[in-house]
Amino acid sequence: GKIIAEKYASGFDAFTPHIGWSMGKSITNTMIGVLVFKKGFDIYAPAPIPEWANTKDPRHRITTDHLLRMSSGLKWDENYSRPSSATNMLYKEANMGLFASQHKADKAPDEEWKYSSGTTNILSRILRIELGEKEYRKWPYREIFYKLGINSAVFETDASNAFVGSSYLWASPRDWARLGLLYLNDGVWNGKRILPEGWVEYSSTPTPLSTMHQYGAQFWLNAGDPDDPAQRRLPDCPRDLYMMDGYESQRVYIIPSYDMVIVRLGQTKKGNFDFNEFVSGLLGAVDVE
Repeated sequence: GKIIAEKYASGFDAFTPHIGWSMGKSITNTMIGVLVFKKGFDIYAPAPIPEWANTKDPRHRITTDHLLRMSSGLKWDENYSRPSSATNMLYKEANMGLFASQHKADKAPDEEWKYSSGTTNILSRILRIELGEKEYRKWPYREIFYKLGINSAVFETDASNAFVGSSYLWASPRDWARLGLLYLNDGVWNGKRILPEGWVEYSSTPTPLSTMHQYGAQFWLNAGDPDDPAQRRLPDCPRDLYMMDGYESQRVYIIPSYDMVIVRLGQTKKGNFDFNEFVSGLLGAVDVE
């Protein structure tokens, strides 16, 4: 629970809000976790999406668990170099969760793992349906941010006033660290449980069909192949490491074996920063005894 090192570029400090891009997906996961804890929501029941309720629609078999693990089978194109499902959703659609919900089933649930920002905004829509308008607006602030002492967070909404759970959450570096620390502490903050028992383990357990076992439930993992470090995202880092992962190389690393959270909030094109060297170097500089 203590900060052991910080470093900032000129013009930035511990209190400068940064957009997390897809790190927001992990916080949408957290919002669902609180829904399970406080309302008894069942992630293994059919997802409560009205358009999917007809039992003749193959989508009626999709559960919230499938959505959390990106295994819904919905058709989706996550491409940012041209018009795609993802870019159309983020830049053209007034109601992003509704837009994503209208996509057809391409595969059966659990038949394929496919990364999709659309599924995260469907999760945000589920929260809105389950909570109602008034409680939904307060949910991330009252149930997560303020309980963790986070005052910098701004969760942007689309034109329908739905939280853009996939992409548009801002917070300061220290507040991103607090969110990581909640997971490091198994969903407990200052002795008070925020997330249900087992939620952190669920979130950091590999989705079976994900490449190199690198995805859990809205978190990226370093699980890989236990016998082959080369088959991990970060070969020189522990297998229990998992992370929030943003589009422009924003990261919150959670490393239980080191009792550590590492936050990196730069803006770097993919492939232009060596995260394996960065994280393994930091871990090598810390005495864990």
